[in-house]
Amino acid sequence: MTAERTATLDDVARAAGVSRATASRVVTGHGPASQHTRDRVAAAVTALGYVPDASARALVTRTGTRLAIAVIGHTAAVLDDPYVGRVLTSAAHVAAEREVGVSLHWLPLNDPGSLARLADSRGLGGLVVVNPTRPALETVPRSLRGRVAAVGVGARHVPSFDVDNRSGTDGVVRHLVRTGRQRIAMVTGPSWLPCGDRAVEAYRKVLHDSGAEPRVVVGDFTAVRGAQAAVEIMARWPDTDAVFALSDLTALGVLDGLNSLGVRVPGDVAVAGFDDIAFAGLSRPALTTSTHPVEEIATAAARSVLDRRDTSGTTFYPSSLVVRESA
Repeated sequence: MTAERTATLDDVARAAGVSRATASRVVTGHGPASQHTRDRVAAAVTALGYVPDASARALVTRTGTRLAIAVIGHTAAVLDDPYVGRVLTSAAHVAAEREVGVSLHWLPLNDPGSLARLADSRGLGGLVVVNPTRPALETVPRSLRGRVAAVGVGARHVPSFDVDNRSGTDGVVRHLVRTGRQRIAMVTGPSWLPCGDRAVEAYRKVLHDSGAEPRVVVGDFTAVRGAQAAVEIMARWPDTDAVFALSDLTALGVLDGLNSLGVRVPGDVAVAGFDDIAFAGLSRPALTTSTHPVEEIATAAARSVLDRRDTSGTTFYPSSLVVRESA
């Protein structure tokens, strides 16, 4: 008993009564063909159950069969961040529609050349860089230009997609001021990540406009650091009446740290975050935050790479205030 043979493009061409080249043009969508010819080829594809070979098509079109999601960070633990999971899932949906696989990679922050080595790997159809830094993006070879996008602000030659955390931060901090908070501290993101600079500038401007002094503590987008930052803030500035953290995970850590000190939220200190992750509404008290459309951003980045869309520069996505019990 012999195994059933898989239909080939030659089989499709014979069944449709056209040349292999014509069948290839119709199946791949590259090149001219009449509607009558397209209908015949489509009927043959359906009748034979033909499935295009993504690898073979990649060799012809030189597009590769894999979309790499590369995340820059100090350690591989950065891949465990729920934010990365949201980016990966959204990019995978885009890739699946185009019969392209997806791989996830950690790129050490202190090794910018690791991005160039990944970009040079075999079968790579495109690259989406998360937590981009300018030194890393500058190493991308010219051969991959047009097939790289950044989630976060990157270099000029790489299209970037990011949340407008400047306006989002402005909205959160102004809300804190409007509700009577006057001594507001901020827990930032990592100092090496340039996208956080806009948020810090917005925070400082609101406090300047309200006549208050900034109280800035460096964070790293983790809950552990948030708890530590809460203790540090209350030790340095015991009269603090609000804490804004540039990630919900950090803000949840701040809640935990304040609770360990016996500080009431929001009675003594209001707490707000940024991202509006699923757990933000489940904490006690529920977390005031600002939205971060990660799925929309990741989808746009993946499409720009796989569809070769001309999206030079940075595309910002709006962020909206979500008021809950913590502030």
